[in-house]
Amino acid sequence: MSATHEVLNQAPPLIGFSTADDPALLEALRRHGGDWGEQEVRELGARAGSAEVQDWARMAEEHPPVLHTHDRYGHRVDEVEYHPAYHQLMEVAVASGQHAAAWSETRPGAHLVRAAKFYAFAQAEPGHGCPISMTYAAVPALRAEPELAAVYEPLLAARSYDFGLRPPLGKRGLIAGMSMTEKQGGSDVRANTTRAVPDGAGRYVLTGHKWFTSAPMSDVFLTLAQAEEGVTCFLVPRVLPDGGRNPLRLMRLKNKLGNRSNASAEIEYESALAWRVGEPGRGVRTIVEMVNVTRLDCVIGSAAGMRAGLRQALHHAEHRRAFGAELVDQPLMRNVLADLAVESEAATTLAMRLASALDRAEAGDESEAALRRLGLAVSKYWVCKRGATHAAEALECLGGNGYVEESGMPRLYREAPLLSIWEGSGNVAALDVLRALGRENGALEAFLAEVDAAAGADARLDAAVDRLRGLLPQLTDPERAQLLARRVAEQMTLVLQGSLLVRYSHPAVADAFCASRLDGDWGHAFGTLPPGTDTGPILERARPKDAR
Repeated sequence: MSATHEVLNQAPPLIGFSTADDPALLEALRRHGGDWGEQEVRELGARAGSAEVQDWARMAEEHPPVLHTHDRYGHRVDEVEYHPAYHQLMEVAVASGQHAAAWSETRPGAHLVRAAKFYAFAQAEPGHGCPISMTYAAVPALRAEPELAAVYEPLLAARSYDFGLRPPLGKRGLIAGMSMTEKQGGSDVRANTTRAVPDGAGRYVLTGHKWFTSAPMSDVFLTLAQAEEGVTCFLVPRVLPDGGRNPLRLMRLKNKLGNRSNASAEIEYESALAWRVGEPGRGVRTIVEMVNVTRLDCVIGSAAGMRAGLRQALHHAEHRRAFGAELVDQPLMRNVLADLAVESEAATTLAMRLASALDRAEAGDESEAALRRLGLAVSKYWVCKRGATHAAEALECLGGNGYVEESGMPRLYREAPLLSIWEGSGNVAALDVLRALGRENGALEAFLAEVDAAAGADARLDAAVDRLRGLLPQLTDPERAQLLARRVAEQMTLVLQGSLLVRYSHPAVADAFCASRLDGDWGHAFGTLPPGTDTGPILERARPKDAR
């Protein structure tokens, strides 16, 4: 059959690039004491952009997990089968230390380096990052029970992905999941009805349901249940020490908008055995340690998604002609791309700063711990919410080509809202900001000290900080505080991002951010940077050089 036409004016496949080819990322590593990990981050970034890993990412989503409740003979098995590509992604993530390895690393900047790796590899395929993130976050919660932590933490930190249902303490490495929310409560975990009863042998028996259990083939789960003293945290293994299956019944897998490579399940505990973690009745406080760490990964993941979408949009614009010129040279398209780049860099710079705050908090810096607490709360609200808007605009840069599955853009678009919902959707995150402002000693002072480090460097930033300070006294009235919560969270994130960019980024990026986010009324859609914005340096920093 003869061809009817020659294919012209289409962008070539975007493969063979490095997700670590990112000035904002590498500068943050060097700035905050993670330069020792730069080579590993670069190697992982090159692998994430390889044709092999890009194909794994496609296959893992196109062939989602399948639930098998029974075997061929009718025995209950409650197992989830994954495509081999999912396991290959997990193997790389664990071997590179993106899970809990940072907790056993003694070099300064361990959590920053881990964050950079997570950012680089999540750009290839974000779904597998869910169990990786939960394994990372399980460690600080588990430390509330030192005897359990002494046994499980080395296995959670081990760089061996050892998939399969076997007694956890006999495996080379472990993956952790989370099993918290229930039908009637959602984020209101105090409304949980799952019961926990002591068995007389130092364990508890759990009976009840869970509406969302992430990564149900994990080796252990942190869960909440109602003990006699109140809501309590427990460690629940999938397989008991004697090799028997713990009765965690997988009722069905969630049919999700995105995050398709990763399984999320509704489960029933049918007298499942569990070990208490932390004080009885203090389960919410215990599991908050896990939630705060996974919220960091929500911010990192949102930043990673923005960078991936920006890369695709730039690649398309540099290889597509319209109306007699390359798209990237059209003034309006340049404005859109530069605006997407500014948003991406602001998110990345903030995410890495929060990761460095975790490092310093772990080293005993109380001010950094307070900054991390409030900074995470505001960032979880705003950065994760911006992720979906960013993905939509990046997709639109490809026009109809971006709307088809082969482009990879629909996967980014479907994934983005998850990070705004996971670990507390918009209202929950905004209310957590109020909680941190009211209850965390030194949090506001640490936040303002960080922002004020750029005082006097940009008048627009100074004016925005003054406006924020004018809002804060209005939070004393509880009802008014709720009505202002989202606005306050947004403004706090923007001035924090502005301060970081003014101090550390290219002047053109900082100027564009302050002009469009902190000053004037230039519109809320991407592509509304003020006339005269110097887009050249912004796009040069954002351009994926290895792919040109």
